[in-house]
Amino acid sequence: MRLPAILLLLSVFARAAEPTAVLAKSGDIEIRAGELREIVAGLDDAQQAALDKDPAALGQYVRALLIQRLVLKQALEQKWDQEPKVIAKLVRARETALTESFLAANSTPEAGYPTDSELTEAYESNKEKFLSPRSLQLAQIFVASDKSKLESILKQLKAKGADFAAIASANSEESASAAKGGSLGWLTEEQIQPEIRAKLPKLTLGTVTEPIKLKDGWHILKVLDIREAHTPALEEIRGSLAAKLRSERVQLKQREYLASLVKNAPVAINEIELSKLRPSPEKTGN
Repeated sequence: MRLPAILLLLSVFARAAEPTAVLAKSGDIEIRAGELREIVAGLDDAQQAALDKDPAALGQYVRALLIQRLVLKQALEQKWDQEPKVIAKLVRARETALTESFLAANSTPEAGYPTDSELTEAYESNKEKFLSPRSLQLAQIFVASDKSKLESILKQLKAKGADFAAIASANSEESASAAKGGSLGWLTEEQIQPEIRAKLPKLTLGTVTEPIKLKDGWHILKVLDIREAHTPALEEIRGSLAAKLRSERVQLKQREYLASLVKNAPVAINEIELSKLRPSPEKTGN
């Protein structure tokens, strides 16, 4: 199984710096290199993937960890961990952590799963599910209500050598896209408003539309790129498909394990006694 990039990065760091090297500090609270590597290794796949995607996320995570420990220090100084309600929560949290960790350890798929043949079989039998719909990369210029401004923009767009991105940056009243030269990114046809989508079959690469009037104002769109509907090759989705299959195998193994436990020790609930603990309709106000 591929080691997450964040762990590879921390492994390299661990070789370049002493495990006792201080990475972050707040007052007398410190986080050291070796400790951080152990903490990150204990995160679940989704959390590690989030750190992989955003280079700044690790720093944010360390900052949040420091703040958490500042609060923890205050709580311990005030003996908050000795409050009866808190003790009950800590016991429950310990039980949850132990059972989740134990279940995870007993539900891990085999190291070689899925094999190439299993990946190919899953791909071929679910090909229709991998279809990527037709999508367009669009840019826009938005004007809310100023007709004179709209006319000025149209005149600029019709000028020889007009730069749509520059005109959008200078004039569009939708700040998020204006900051990116009007770019809206990639959108599937289903993500585009119906009034605009109705015009899509007529749009070709590089097309700039006439102003389209919607409830919020006028939208002038440019087609930057087009991707026709297609099914990606297995190699393009091998990683995500393997992760999906492993996740499904984990869930299956957990269900099988729990089913075997319950089979050997059937669960019985005393509904009569349990009903005495439920709030009555009068107390709940229903």
